[in-house]
Amino acid sequence: MNMTAAMEARTNKPLTACTDQEIYLALLDIVREQSAARVRPVTGRKLYYISAEFLIGKLLSNNLINLGLYDDTRAALAAAGKNLSDIEEVEPEPSLGNGGLGRLAACFLDSLATLNLPGDGVGLRYHFGLFHQSFKDGVQNELPDPWLTAHSWAEKTDTVYPVELAGKTYNARLYKLAVTGYEGRTNTLNLFDLDTIDESIVHDGITFDKTDIDKNLTLFLYPDDSDEAGRRLRVYQQYLMVSAGAQLILAECAARGCDYHDLADYAAIQINDTHPSMVIPELIRLLGEKGIDFDEAVEIVTKTCAYTNHTILAEALEKWPRTYLDAVVPQLMPIIEKLDTLARTRTTDESLAIIDGDDRVHMAHMDIHFTHSTNGVAYLHTEILKNSELHGFYQLYPEKFNNKTNGITFRRWLLECDPALTAEIEKLIGSGFRKDATELEKLLPYTENVDILQQFSAVKAQNKRALADWLHRTQGITVDPDAMFDIQSKRLHEYKRQQLNLLYLIHQYHEIKAGHLPATPLVSIFGAKAAPAYTIAKDIIHALLTLSKVIAADPVVSKYLQVVFVENYNVTAAEKLIPACDLSEQISLASKEASGTGNMKFMLNGALTLGTMDGANVEICQQVGDENIYIFGQTSDQVIHRYEMGDYQASQWVEGDPNIRRAVDFLVGPEMLAAGHAENLRRLHDELVWKDWFQTLPDFNAYVVRKGQALSDYACDPLGWRKKCVINIAKAGLFSSDRTIAEYNKDIWHLGE
Repeated sequence: MNMTAAMEARTNKPLTACTDQEIYLALLDIVREQSAARVRPVTGRKLYYISAEFLIGKLLSNNLINLGLYDDTRAALAAAGKNLSDIEEVEPEPSLGNGGLGRLAACFLDSLATLNLPGDGVGLRYHFGLFHQSFKDGVQNELPDPWLTAHSWAEKTDTVYPVELAGKTYNARLYKLAVTGYEGRTNTLNLFDLDTIDESIVHDGITFDKTDIDKNLTLFLYPDDSDEAGRRLRVYQQYLMVSAGAQLILAECAARGCDYHDLADYAAIQINDTHPSMVIPELIRLLGEKGIDFDEAVEIVTKTCAYTNHTILAEALEKWPRTYLDAVVPQLMPIIEKLDTLARTRTTDESLAIIDGDDRVHMAHMDIHFTHSTNGVAYLHTEILKNSELHGFYQLYPEKFNNKTNGITFRRWLLECDPALTAEIEKLIGSGFRKDATELEKLLPYTENVDILQQFSAVKAQNKRALADWLHRTQGITVDPDAMFDIQSKRLHEYKRQQLNLLYLIHQYHEIKAGHLPATPLVSIFGAKAAPAYTIAKDIIHALLTLSKVIAADPVVSKYLQVVFVENYNVTAAEKLIPACDLSEQISLASKEASGTGNMKFMLNGALTLGTMDGANVEICQQVGDENIYIFGQTSDQVIHRYEMGDYQASQWVEGDPNIRRAVDFLVGPEMLAAGHAENLRRLHDELVWKDWFQTLPDFNAYVVRKGQALSDYACDPLGWRKKCVINIAKAGLFSSDRTIAEYNKDIWHLGE
């Protein structure tokens, strides 16, 4: 395609005379046209991937790459004196997700289309996403994150499904967003919304009337659940998603000849975490309306649905008070009661019941009982589910349990966000890795070639300069690109242990003050949002922002140490941070992270992992070897044993170790109190001293030592460091979402069959 002619045909003027906005809209039109040409008819089973989140990121460049138009577009724009990166800035970031769960769903949709598998997403069209994060006076502030424009990728349809909530009928409007595959088919992300949503009811940050369902239902992802109205609103949202989604699924299958008795021959439904769990009773209810009796409907739904567990944390396995469901979805409760009765005929273990003695409905229990597959998302995670957290279910249904280690799409996380590294790889091994990520192993023979290693170093240096420029332009922050870039970017949660990194930085502050200088200057970069009601998580952000001020004000320490917290971390920010990273922080408490996918993205882009043996870190370590990763800390067995014994007392570690005591007490020392807020700092201090639920302190010294080793290796053996980086890139192929999706399809979905 002649991209210059194609764009000018839509703008009716030379590209040189076009604004960036005009070019963006022209490219949007071209992408839509080319995407539509790749829609393929569905035969056999089609997947419906239901998820509360789809963190799709900006779509223009990703679609141009997948459609084979990226290089021609960039060249056409360059010839007209335009820059594709400037056009990308016009596009708003879709606010449809938060963290790894949503990004995984987006990668899976990309891989489904790339592998030419019929598979669509089902979710909600949030107007303001999670929230837009800003820092004011050293604390996180939440604002709406608007992204919907008249030219959104998600196109409005005339399709509307009735959804009954609390006895009132709402009309769920379908929006369709095209999902392109790399040299593959086009699938769809189906998003539901209400025409009655009123964005103007939001005030004072992200405050709104949580009871005005007509106006608020799809305003925000994960509404604040610190009060009952917020928790009920989540039930409203989840039922809107699954009821409209179930009606869409039945309608599409019927249009292809399904008589509903054979639904499992036409549809595979993947329940992504517990948010879509109500699709099970809803499908049973809808099949009942089609004349199918309860027992057969249960059998059909069980054969059609599969469940992915994404967490070991008990609080993340949703348990709704029965009173909520009685109020919001009374039509489902008779079905859920019958499912509970049926489940109790299979086991006498009360802990496996759907409705417990406190009248709470356990969504994960319903998922496991009434789907045909339950999978974890990394080897260690699945083993912990089988042997510990879900052991009773594993004993009851051993055939249902399986592992599907997560993956990422290399088109987004290498080709798009790191074109310089992509070009260097292609010079050495060709372009086959774009579709077969295992071909990256062809890089291994080059790990002894000094010239090649130096070229990879030059690429990393270029990416670090680009990040430094971006930070200066967008955040007003100046960093030294020659320092080591140490990055921890992910959701802010105590189990991910940003607080461990915080204590390390305080330790380093004191060491530098004492004349013990690090092997190399360190820029420690964070990107994370804390849930609005998660007080301690917000306190950790405040402590890091306060520490960054304390360090910046110290003329000695600031030469060697800098703390940067990127405001409003999102996919766009990730695409800047990941290619520039030297050391990737994956320091969750062993046994608590299901998988992680940031660890895979950093690895693919030539960063080395500093991490615990948790989640997919275990498999990364197995791939690259102990010598090419920096592992520290307790094992999952040790952590689980410590919880079982119940004898961990954080205060004993503070009292017994002067380095720990110095770091923890600094939080409420004069320097921090002068720069920050006493209430936030004291609360975090007390949490660490008297609780420390995620065992930060027992891993502290091992973390300090291992991180010190990483800094020393980076500074003293740069070619050895770069060799490790190239080995990590070469061994990243296992972590392609193409591989993950192929395994799902082979073992669970059987699409097109």
